[in-house]
Amino acid sequence: MIAGPTASGKSALALRWAEARGAEIVNADSMQIYAGLRLLTARPGEVDLKRAPHHLYGVADPRSGWSAGVWLRAARAVLEAVCARGREAVVVGGTGLYFRALTQGLAEIPEIAPETRAAARALWAETGEASVRERLRALDPESEGRIASGDRQRLIRALEVVVGTGRTLGAFAREGSQGLDARRWRGVVLEPPRDVLYARCDARLAAMAAHEVLGEVQGLLDLDLSKDAPVMKALGVREFARCLRGEGDYGAALSAAQGATRRYAKRQTTWFRGQAPEWPRLSDPDPKAAFEDLSGLFSARQKG
Repeated sequence: MIAGPTASGKSALALRWAEARGAEIVNADSMQIYAGLRLLTARPGEVDLKRAPHHLYGVADPRSGWSAGVWLRAARAVLEAVCARGREAVVVGGTGLYFRALTQGLAEIPEIAPETRAAARALWAETGEASVRERLRALDPESEGRIASGDRQRLIRALEVVVGTGRTLGAFAREGSQGLDARRWRGVVLEPPRDVLYARCDARLAAMAAHEVLGEVQGLLDLDLSKDAPVMKALGVREFARCLRGEGDYGAALSAAQGATRRYAKRQTTWFRGQAPEWPRLSDPDPKAAFEDLSGLFSARQKG
């Protein structure tokens, strides 16, 4: 499993590893699963797809809204098929929840009513974190106690689940599916120096042709999706949509998208530091060097 922030070189490393070992690549990026945003999500291109088998890239209709549970079921089916062929799999992406679901299991939580979700978000917006924590503490003290200060997303999620279902996240987790056997997988996190990572984020967006990027975003807007649809949160969609509406030029949209991407990369790095601290880190941004580091790490663990 190769995890890390956007633009850290995950896909290039996964492809080198797959070619060297005859492995198959499985996507663990929550935006690359959707059709229609190949450029903005930096999905592997046709040349790379021919170099090694790739799975779960561009397979979801943007209108479908895949959850972590949907991805997990699809990923397990792919991994079983890969194993049945006697081959190794490389799971690669930047969506931490997907890796956690695969390795630790995932609670199957029913769909929460939109009005319940909206009420939880409104409580935060109107009264702040303290009020959300107070409400959650009364209903689910276990979750409230373990969620870090400032973690808006997890606090709201815990509150909407207990209000919407009458059961706590912990209760669902204890009855949830099991993760992969720890003896059957290894994980690494790519964590290049911050200045290198940010420069890569900027360069990736700057290299995209304006007409192609705007065409992708326009195609998504033409679907008339809710602004809360998962695919609408893809990096760059909001910024380039403003450009298409005439609310600024392409240069301004590009700069805003670059800033959003850098901030997202920082959040991803922080998430993996907190949630996967035991996974070895690879910091060399050069793909060849990273491959050699990964090979050395694998050999050392095999001998151990």
